[in-house]
Amino acid sequence: MSGWNVIVIGGGHAGIEAAWAAAKFSQVALLIGNPATVGRMPCNPAVGSPGKSQLVFELHALGGLMGRLADDTAIHTRVLNASKGPAVQSLRVQNERDAYAEHAQDIIFGHPGIDILRGEAADLRGDGRGGWVVTTTDGREFHARSVVVAAGTFMRAQTWYGRQTRPEGRQGEPPARFLSSPLARAGHVLKRYKTGTPPRVRADSVQFGELLQIPADPQPRGFTGAPGPRATESPTWQTYTTLETHRLIQENIHESPMYAGDIEGRGPRYCPSIEDKVVKFAHHDRHLLFVEPDGIQTSEVYLQGFSSSLPPHLQDQLVRTLPGFGRAVIQRYAYAVEYDVVDSTELTLNLESRHMPGVFTAGQINGTSGYEEAAAQGLIAGTAAARRAQELPEQFVTRETGYIGVLLDDLVFKGSDEPYRMMTSRVEHRLLVRQDNADERMTPIGVKLGLVATAQAERVSQKYQQVQAGISALEQQRVQGNTGDGWLRRPEFTLSDVEALGLSLPQLSAEEREAVEIRVKYAGYIERAKTQLKAEARARSLSLSGINFAAISTLSNEAREKLARHQPQTVEQASRISGVRHADISALLVHVKQAGVSRET
Repeated sequence: MSGWNVIVIGGGHAGIEAAWAAAKFSQVALLIGNPATVGRMPCNPAVGSPGKSQLVFELHALGGLMGRLADDTAIHTRVLNASKGPAVQSLRVQNERDAYAEHAQDIIFGHPGIDILRGEAADLRGDGRGGWVVTTTDGREFHARSVVVAAGTFMRAQTWYGRQTRPEGRQGEPPARFLSSPLARAGHVLKRYKTGTPPRVRADSVQFGELLQIPADPQPRGFTGAPGPRATESPTWQTYTTLETHRLIQENIHESPMYAGDIEGRGPRYCPSIEDKVVKFAHHDRHLLFVEPDGIQTSEVYLQGFSSSLPPHLQDQLVRTLPGFGRAVIQRYAYAVEYDVVDSTELTLNLESRHMPGVFTAGQINGTSGYEEAAAQGLIAGTAAARRAQELPEQFVTRETGYIGVLLDDLVFKGSDEPYRMMTSRVEHRLLVRQDNADERMTPIGVKLGLVATAQAERVSQKYQQVQAGISALEQQRVQGNTGDGWLRRPEFTLSDVEALGLSLPQLSAEEREAVEIRVKYAGYIERAKTQLKAEARARSLSLSGINFAAISTLSNEAREKLARHQPQTVEQASRISGVRHADISALLVHVKQAGVSRET
């Protein structure tokens, strides 16, 4: 078969979502080197955490697949930051590693709208008719109207074990040798990035009694509602580095390819190797590490926070300096991987190449890190590719809609000098775009994009009608001189406490009760955030002409330097400059108002 509307290259988390989304419009081809690697979790077998779980909730609301895969294979589910406000609460789901990939393969390979092609892409060229031809290394040619390149960490990739290197995209998997060439030929600027993974340790060699055990939440929630039946089956644990760990690293830092100058790629600042932690934070005498199972049936545990590119013989020594790991046996050694990425500022908000119209890129090829970031990009790119192929009008997910919008906006307008990680701090109005209201915000967008069926949209609408009915019931009832919502706004009161006073509520699900409680307790803050958002929208057109940025002491040093260099003429332009954060924009607005020089442009 030939002439698909969309061909997706790569079967990682970005490729899965791209194919899944595009198949909602027409027949899709998924080109992969080895079908057994589809859906593989090469790093931590977990989904979520701060900033990332919000992406997955939004992805699910848009009709994506990752939340479903995570819930169905969950073995440990926990809400992080549960004692803090809803803006930063995040879900983290530990998964059965092998089951996650098997489940993804069952869904993708069994999808009647997805054809599986096995091969390595060797070239990508225009067909002269507005479409594209993908050529494989064995000479086959496949035609499509649009192409999504989801190459992960594989483009011209090489792995590092100490000073030793070999061409690999992941441990034991060959790299994508040729894909960089057509992108560079078209004008894309390619950069080298680096990431890494910790060692996997044989579970039967770990003394778990010496570790701090972290149980799963007793009544877990999931991305799609209720997680699978095994969501509380396994605990996780904590350990930490010791002074002996640090001594060994410091004495052998010359064996790190990063510190020896062998690796040219930029590594992730927010997920540093253990070498980086010890060198850059030398004043700390210990670093916390998480010990997480790769599954109930697997024989390995994952040592989160212990990413390394040091040689295997040193890894053996280092791991045995950790409490509980004195007799540890490493089953798979840590390594670093270096690979090509495109400059994401050369893409549109739909992740379409500005140099190659009809070619879209998604995932780590765009300079991001993490499964969740990759999956979100895959859904956006796959949807846009399919819509373009069918000549449907472009639709964009913009920054104010939530975490996916912020991710796209940051990549396209600010770019990155290192692997990009989504964090709650990147989202200016995070109280308005929480994980608990992702369905309310994103499902209508999913309908507009053509990803979400009317029935799902109706269920979401009914849910929030119930939520409003619950809030109205609280507002209309009084007890002991106060309304129900007045009682609930007290910090020490929960919805159950209010009901215990004798107030009645309509029948609500657990999710609906949570929504009622959040909206009532944080009503004042939410309204203030909405007012601020509207004010900022009006302020974006304010002129910055003639402003001496160097003289504004309330700006961060980085913002002061970047603004002075770029000399933006409006607040809108200033907000698009890499290194200029939301707090800096607020400081600019205050300065402009105080100086009395603002004017509409």
